[in-house]
Amino acid sequence: MSDEIRDELPDDLQPSEFVGAYLFPDNSRRRVPGYIYLALAAACLAIRFAFPDAAVVNDGWILGAVILLVAGVITITSGWRMNVDEKEALVKAQQAVGFAVGHASAQQVWRGFRSRPTWRVLCYSAEDPPIERGLVLVDAVDGSVVEQLVEANPEAEPSVEPTH
Repeated sequence: MSDEIRDELPDDLQPSEFVGAYLFPDNSRRRVPGYIYLALAAACLAIRFAFPDAAVVNDGWILGAVILLVAGVITITSGWRMNVDEKEALVKAQQAVGFAVGHASAQQVWRGFRSRPTWRVLCYSAEDPPIERGLVLVDAVDGSVVEQLVEANPEAEPSVEPTH
């Protein structure tokens, strides 16, 4: 037996077993725990007022209910339904950068206090090697372009200039 530490990918992440495009889960799944928090808040209040003289029941049950209520409301209102998938985000990004896109990748990220889902799209122009690159943030709820940055690709040959 070797003392060497070896790092392995879990079985579900083995590249040789890849079967197709990855389906990003919808953020609206976040609402389920929010409803559970609200049910627990109601249970805390019911216990507090149903057994006011019990030894383990005090005003801490009300505080717990308020905390669960706040957590539940924030969780439910943060459960945005994603109406834009990564393919649509790639199209919006190409329109925003203003050049023909060659290689591109999309990553799901969240922004703001209520964790609004957003696609972060990195794209390179279609030339070989690409002379421009762009970073575009596309809102996954309404499809609007939140931010965009286009610049010359610093990894391109210095003699090649962007076309616009």
